[in-house]
Order: sequence, then structure tokens, then C-alpha cells
Amino acid sequence: MTIADILMLISVICIWALLVVNVVLIIAGYFYYIESEREPVPELEGEVPFVSIMVPAHNEGKVITKTVEALLALDYPHDRYEIIVINDNSSDNSHTLLHDLQVKYPGRHLNIINTDSITGGKGKSNALNIGFAQSRGELIAIYDADNTPEKTALRYLVAEIVEDASLGAVIGKFRTRNRDASLLTRFINIETLSFQWMAQAGRWKLFKLCTIPGTNFIIRRHILEQIGGWDESAVAEDTEISFRIYMMGYRIKFQPKAVTWEQEPQTLKVWFKQRTRWAKGNIYVIVKNAALLFNPAAKNIRFDIIYFLSIYFLLLTSLIMSDILLILHALGYVHTTLASFSSFLWMLAITMFVVGTFITVMTEKGEMRLSNLWIIMLMYISYSQLWIIVAANGLYTYLKDLIFKREVKWYKTERY
Repeated sequence: MTIADILMLISVICIWALLVVNVVLIIAGYFYYIESEREPVPELEGEVPFVSIMVPAHNEGKVITKTVEALLALDYPHDRYEIIVINDNSSDNSHTLLHDLQVKYPGRHLNIINTDSITGGKGKSNALNIGFAQSRGELIAIYDADNTPEKTALRYLVAEIVEDASLGAVIGKFRTRNRDASLLTRFINIETLSFQWMAQAGRWKLFKLCTIPGTNFIIRRHILEQIGGWDESAVAEDTEISFRIYMMGYRIKFQPKAVTWEQEPQTLKVWFKQRTRWAKGNIYVIVKNAALLFNPAAKNIRFDIIYFLSIYFLLLTSLIMSDILLILHALGYVHTTLASFSSFLWMLAITMFVVGTFITVMTEKGEMRLSNLWIIMLMYISYSQLWIIVAANGLYTYLKDLIFKREVKWYKTERY
């Protein structure tokens, strides 16, 4: 067996091991979805806890009014929650729009914090820490500035965390508000349904683990106080804080009935910049927590550590290696007897991807459409392959930031 054969075999084994893991997660997530549809959300009884909803916003004038009005319309008792918008060093008309909302809705707990280039503009974590310092709630809820949560979202999140003292946080589901804006947003919609929330459901079903998604979640105040708030060096502050909650002995539950609708990137340039930021942030969290693999106190979360390590390092390396070997084999520079076998496995992987994704998408109301089947097929050969470039670029920018010790900045996702 040649060196090329050995490298190809290792790559194929790694790729398929992770593919099988994700199939298992999706199947488990599907069963959790069925269970959650049958089970009612716990009822809130007596005096409900006071909640502080925080919305970090940087140049969000296009979407901030709709977001705040959606939060004001929640079916949670209006005297039992406050809304804190951190208008973080914005240069657009956000300040004027937020002031107009305060005038339009007098008597509501709507607090606007305006930062400048000295106190703000340093990233989402910094903005959340500023808002948290002025919050009053025993529970803290976070929504991104482009979100329009359904009226029941907050009540469902609160009901779950009040019901179970072992929960440090509860996350909801986010849907794509601009799904039909472009082919890209159709891809993102399917990715969100099948690979983000369905995988979350599977991890909760099998391991009682979930990762905070950055929006539409609630967390106990005393946890944030104990851990000192958000890590301002973390771009993926949601994943980072999830691990700290795990290490405190708490769990994070997924409640798919708590839904928010968010705006997704409509152009490839904006999407690429956003997803590179996510990849870089997750790599930071992986490196920061890798030592927990050898910590006996972290035995309950080793799956997540291995899972993230495998995706961003093992899978990325294996995909790049197998692609390079196949290209070199086709050009005649190397010879590998596994090339034809690898092609067979590639076709089998496509079949599993398309069928599995289509089944999970069909569980969502309004998504049981034959057109989604063709979108998924196209997604595999285009959108999914771009993940390799995104992950590689995320690793590159992470290393560059680490070497040159660059300060974390607020990377703004363009709104429409």
C-alpha cells in the first residue's frame, strides 16, 4: 500500500466516522422533535420571574424597530420584563429610531444604552457586559437585533428553566425570515433546520447537551455573575459561555417551540464574512477548552469537545487531503488504488446527505415541498463544499489574530 493509499484511507475513515455521527444525531433529533410536539410546555404559575431582555445592536437601523416592537408584543406579563438595547457605537440612525420607540411606548421598561468609540464598538461580548451591568432580571434573555420572536417565545423559555433547577440556560429555535430572498437564503434555511437545530435536538436527546446559539435563549443571572459575564476575547461568545455553564454542573435544554425569526445574509460576500467569524470564534473556544478532555470533572461534556475538535480540525484536514489526492490522481502525479472506491463512497455520502436532510426538513411546517429536494442536491455540490473554504479561512484568521495579537472587533453582518 502506497503512502497515497494510506492517507486516502485515513481521510475516508475520518470523513465517514463523522458522517455517521451526524446521521445518528439527526435521527435522535427527529425522535426528540416528535416527543416535543406531543409534550406540552410547562405552565407558569404564580408570580413569574422578572426577565431582562438584552439586544446588542451596532448600526441596526434597518431592522431594530421591528425587533423591539416584536419584543414589546411578547405575551409575557409586561410589568415582569424589561428590554435593554445596547446601541453600540452606531453611526446610522439607530439612536433616533430607538428614541422614537421610547416616546411611542411610554411606561414600558425600554432602556436604551448608547455607547461611544471608547466604551463600545469592541464586539458583542463587550456590549452584553455593558447591558448586563444595568439589568435587573433574575433571568437574562438575549435576542439579536434582526430577530422577531413569536409572541410565546419568552414564556416558553422561562417556563422550561423555572421547571428544572438543573438547567442553567434554555435555548429556542430560530427560523429564516428571508428564506425566499435568494438561492443562498434557501440553502441557509435548510442548513438551519437540518444541521443546526436538528443536531441540537439530537445532542440533547442523547447526551443532554446543547450549545447556546447566540440568540433566543435565557440564562440564570447568578451564573453570569459567577463566571464574570461574557468573555470579551471570544467572537463566538455563545459557544464559549456554553462550556462554562457545563463546567458549573448545569445543563442547557433545547425547547423547539420557542421560535424566533431572523434575517440571514442574502449575498455570498456577507455570508462568507459571517461564517468565517463563526468558524474563527469556534476554533478559539475549542483551543481554550481542549484541556478539558483530560479533566475528570468534564467527563459529561467530552462528547462536545471531541465533536467540535473533529469538525474543525479532523474533518477539515481529511476533506482537504482527500480532495488533493483525488486531483493529483486524476492528473497522474500520484497513484492510489482507493480512488475508485473513494468515488463510490462519495456518491453514497451524497445519497445519505440528500435523503437525511430532506426527511428532517419535512418535519417543519411549510417545508414539505418537492422543490426542497432539488435545493438540497444543489446544496451538497455548492454550499456545503464552501464550508471547507470557510473553516480553513477561519483557522487562518484565528492564527493571524493570535500571532499579531489583534483586538477583537465588532464584525457587522449587513442587513436588508
